[in-house]
Amino acid sequence: MSAVRRALPEDAEEVLRLRQIMIGSLFGDPATAWHGESLPTLKAKLGESDGDFAAFVVDHPERPGTLASLVAGTIDYRIGKSGDPRGMVGFVFSVATDPSARRRGYARACMTTLLEWFRERGARRVQLTASPEAEPLYVSLGFRPKPDPLLELTL
Repeated sequence: MSAVRRALPEDAEEVLRLRQIMIGSLFGDPATAWHGESLPTLKAKLGESDGDFAAFVVDHPERPGTLASLVAGTIDYRIGKSGDPRGMVGFVFSVATDPSARRRGYARACMTTLLEWFRERGARRVQLTASPEAEPLYVSLGFRPKPDPLLELTL
């Protein structure tokens, strides 16, 4: 298997391509016009080694210059509580694998690396939203459903 590595600024277009695969499969949204506006910020974030954002990738073994898999997440501070006094919470928001590279363990390898990154930064909880197809992977890594409903406001 190809090695998991931290995504670099030069990977930004490929990261967006994989994120679009995820968005398309979850929401049926093929729009890519937003990529151009997103690219400079993503490149800057990928260049930060000590920030609150990380993306881990696997290079595609049959297509040099492309990525096979992506996992990205952030760490957020929440006021501590019992069982989590430091209040550092990881959130996984992009997990995508190129259709030609699926069922090879790349997403699992990337997730394992991201979970270690969260641990190293003091996160004691990690949250994500899973598609029904991806839920077995996350459950096998120890994630459990929460009864708390998520509310969202778009500003």
